[in-house]
Amino acid sequence: MAGWLWRTVADPNIGKHLLRDEGEVIVDEVLHHWVVYIRPALELLVAVALVVAGVFAPVDVAWLPWLVAVGFALHAAWKALVEYMDRFVITNMRVFRVSGVLAQRAATMPLGRILDITVEKPFVGRVLGYGHFVFESAAQEQGLRDIRYVGRPDERDLSIQRVVQRSGLRGAPRVN
Repeated sequence: MAGWLWRTVADPNIGKHLLRDEGEVIVDEVLHHWVVYIRPALELLVAVALVVAGVFAPVDVAWLPWLVAVGFALHAAWKALVEYMDRFVITNMRVFRVSGVLAQRAATMPLGRILDITVEKPFVGRVLGYGHFVFESAAQEQGLRDIRYVGRPDERDLSIQRVVQRSGLRGAPRVN
């Protein structure tokens, strides 16, 4: 039962989105950088502190910090699960993003539609090793325009550029 629940709710099941009969394979599956889990972790620490405070609270109001702690813990778990379920996938044919916990959303863009990729690395991102992708495409699909908190963004950008180059969509480099 628990395995079914985990696969249904907490597994984005990227494989079901692949065109295997067309030869599509995953080049890279990008989960969010660990920095997105800092806020849920801090909320969980607040929940633990509230549980401890509830132990020392007067008996008639001890339930209140515990109730608030449960709220913080549930919110932290939900936020962490939302981040975990948001995946950006690079294949040999396209890029796509799958997100959502209870309802799942998938946005896809063929490699030929990618006009430009901007990699933004804020100062903290440069220190911690994450960045943000901004895709410009002919169709401007909003589900794939901004991919935030990508770990190792330079490597991932080069990975996409290699796949586009190998697919022949940009043509061979010119030699003079």
